[in-house]
Amino acid sequence: MLLRCRPTCLVALLLGLLCVSHVRATVPNAVEHSIEQFLAQDDTQRAYRAARRLEAENGSRKGWMEAITEYSPQMGFRYAITAEGGSGYIRSRVLRAVLDGEREVIAQGETASSSLTPSNYTFQANGIDADGLANVLLTPRRKERVLVSGMMVLNPADGGLVRLQGRLAKSPSFWVKDVDIVRTYQRIDGSVVPVTLESKAQLRFLGEATLRMTYCYSEINGRPLASRH
Repeated sequence: MLLRCRPTCLVALLLGLLCVSHVRATVPNAVEHSIEQFLAQDDTQRAYRAARRLEAENGSRKGWMEAITEYSPQMGFRYAITAEGGSGYIRSRVLRAVLDGEREVIAQGETASSSLTPSNYTFQANGIDADGLANVLLTPRRKERVLVSGMMVLNPADGGLVRLQGRLAKSPSFWVKDVDIVRTYQRIDGSVVPVTLESKAQLRFLGEATLRMTYCYSEINGRPLASRH
């Protein structure tokens, strides 16, 4: 119960029921409004330049990698590794594979089929959480590796995306299954962009693997940013 009504008599009880009824009526409306705000925003991927750090672990094997990543509609996605260490298997089979996979998805035009739009998902309001953020359940319309079954979290003030979490609707391959992701976003220089990605998956015959990727932006839409981004 979002409001604590402590009835001591029939009148108080009725007032308490009215309190509950009022909250249940307004909270879904607030979430629906957040969904409307979110869907009204331009979801075109922004051109950017960002340093990324990737870290992954599978059993006793650990590896890390740092790379400069760039994207623009004209050139697509490209990256340059600046430093790396740890397990060679993790670096080649996991970390490079993540960057190569992102480049492939963009080159093949799959980004449209992965966007958070009514053509790809159904949206269901799921209340306001303890942090005051709007929770929205996501159901993919198709079983595809680029879609997520789970939830997105929105800022009710402007419909800005704060977090996306859930399980990939389809396993990427025979060797990888049960892929869970949590991606967080921030509004930087007027654009909502991803800042962290955490993923956990089961590798066939090899057990659990984890991945964490962080972004540090130096440019968005061709505009230089302060180094703290």
